[in-house]
Amino acid sequence: MSTEKQEKNLSHVRNIGISAHIDSGKTTLSERILFYTGRIHKIEEVKGKSGVGATMDHMDLEREKGITIQSAATFCQWGDYWINLIDTPGHVDFTVEVERSLRVLDGAILVLCSVAGVQSQSITVDRQMRRYRVPRIAFVNKMDRAGANPYRVCEQLREKLNHNAWMAQMPIGAEDRFQGVVDLLTMKAFYFDGSHGENMREEDIPAEMIEEAKVRRNDLIGALADFDDHLAEKFLADEYVSAKEAAVAMRKAVISLKFTPVFVGSAFKNKGVQLLLNAVSAYLPAPNEIENEALDQSKNEERVPLKCDPTSPLVMLAFKLDETRYGQLTFMRIYQGTVKKGDMVLNMSSEKRVKIPRIVRLHADEMEDIDESSAGDIIAVFGVDCASGDTFTDGTVPLTMASMYVPNPVISLAVAPKDKSGQTNFSKALNKFTKEDPTFRVSRDEESGETIISGMGELHLEIYVERMKREFSCETIVGKPQVNFRETLTQKTEINYTHKKQSGGAGQFARIIGFMEPLADAGDKIYEFSDETVGGSIPRQFIPACEKGFVEQLKTGLLIGAQVVGTKIVVNDGLHHPVDSNEMAFKTCAMTGFREAYASGKPVILEPIMKVGIEGPEEFQGTMMGLINQRRGVIIGTTGNGGYCQIESEVPLTEMFGFSTDLRSATQGKGEFSMEFLKYAAVPRNVQEDMVAKYKAKRAAENK
Repeated sequence: MSTEKQEKNLSHVRNIGISAHIDSGKTTLSERILFYTGRIHKIEEVKGKSGVGATMDHMDLEREKGITIQSAATFCQWGDYWINLIDTPGHVDFTVEVERSLRVLDGAILVLCSVAGVQSQSITVDRQMRRYRVPRIAFVNKMDRAGANPYRVCEQLREKLNHNAWMAQMPIGAEDRFQGVVDLLTMKAFYFDGSHGENMREEDIPAEMIEEAKVRRNDLIGALADFDDHLAEKFLADEYVSAKEAAVAMRKAVISLKFTPVFVGSAFKNKGVQLLLNAVSAYLPAPNEIENEALDQSKNEERVPLKCDPTSPLVMLAFKLDETRYGQLTFMRIYQGTVKKGDMVLNMSSEKRVKIPRIVRLHADEMEDIDESSAGDIIAVFGVDCASGDTFTDGTVPLTMASMYVPNPVISLAVAPKDKSGQTNFSKALNKFTKEDPTFRVSRDEESGETIISGMGELHLEIYVERMKREFSCETIVGKPQVNFRETLTQKTEINYTHKKQSGGAGQFARIIGFMEPLADAGDKIYEFSDETVGGSIPRQFIPACEKGFVEQLKTGLLIGAQVVGTKIVVNDGLHHPVDSNEMAFKTCAMTGFREAYASGKPVILEPIMKVGIEGPEEFQGTMMGLINQRRGVIIGTTGNGGYCQIESEVPLTEMFGFSTDLRSATQGKGEFSMEFLKYAAVPRNVQEDMVAKYKAKRAAENK
């Protein structure tokens, strides 16, 4: 194949994603794109009566819940253009799926609801697009809904997201009178006939809309003039700018990340999707028009530009893993070079060579085997053991790709298999899920012995618990994790204890004198032990036994049995017996002496305090602040930004369970939050009394 032909083919490739706030119609739009490109021959709805579900929602759980959980990849052809398409989730709990998709895409469609406009997850998705410098076009969907107003949505794009957004189309009617679309470049009206809108009809613009269309076209050309000198000259001279000239300028503006054209339609009503596909082909970049960089490991990770050239040394990135019944399926984006079935490639992370036994193109959960693939393509391979974010090369270049951003989990649950027989499947499931999803973490709480799963939200973890049941036949018991409380002293307390034990023969004798006090600037320090004895009151060989006894007792405080932290222990005197003193005697003396002195140190219970950031529309500010106050939270500050407010607060971790659900209920699904550990702090006196009483009752019940 000649280089010229390769370049021509590559210029007709589009790697795009569809991203938006939850319930904006992304999956419905994907379904229409697949139908109009001939990839499927029957349209299924997200929550269709057939129960089949949309093509891209291929998991049973996705079809039942009517939401996208995993990003799904497919490919299709629109005219001469080859489109690799990824449909991503909108729910904040599955944000990593959006993150890893945008990491490898060249362009995106930002879908917005014509009524709700720019929502919280729209802001998150836009932030992700900026992080990876992804050019985007906007599609105002659901023009058939009551209250549809694309012009207001365009204003929100400017105000809330700081986009240079301009209408590229006008709707003909709105709500139940939405009939078609006016293209402002060609100044033609388009209608969509047939049972599925498959027959696109071009007409003149309705007479009553011509004047407004001329004004809006002039505004659009004026905005595009900033990106093209030839266009600017014509615009200033009041000369007519052709559709072709405007399209060239618009493409340049979109790829520069400084312009967002706004298109309108209704995917559900089959209107406007074909024109959106034309816009994807015309305005979003080909793989060879995007600058991608790798890190040169031989030059202290110096940034090196990659050539989107099939003849260059191979560089490809594993961006998503999926465990299937055929083994691990690894999604790859090829940045340069060519990979063939049977090739040996080098994993730059593990420095191991692996063979590529099978290459497939994906269509949701269906696969098409291919023999080779080259720069600019998105594929999947079987039989390659790796982690998400690993770079593969042909071994001739020391290059790696920068890894993607992975947010920290914000919520945890304790899980255990219902039956002991399910332990093996339970472990298999956790291994699979942690490999698939970098935001799903598994840990073991050494204090409570529980298995803790952590993720981005309650729905996120609920989905994984359900998948354990369905995919691994493993029923689980789910509960709150046991929050790791701590105990500490608040004042100095004296230790003076004598341990005597006489039971015929050699007895036990030890006396320890000293004190305990709060450790200044303890930080994460559990204890500090100091030996200040003089004159051999306690022989040197018994000092380590004293420390062991204190350390042993620090593990279990006397208020609620939690670990005691931030304590300084000083031994400054004592007594021993030449026959009856031994290590065990001093260890036991230290433990009992600690217990006797503990109450005099006015101990308190410490709880983990989380730094909680909440974001939502200003109309819900009072409600969101109320939710924080109800949870013993302290509001640190609030800021407003374009109709949205951010609230910074500090809230005890114990009060944060169920918060995700309560926040979404209170804000009509528009509020979201992030949470990270901040510090340990003393619980209020009334809470401590309640906790101590419960602990005593539990111990009494156990001792019966």
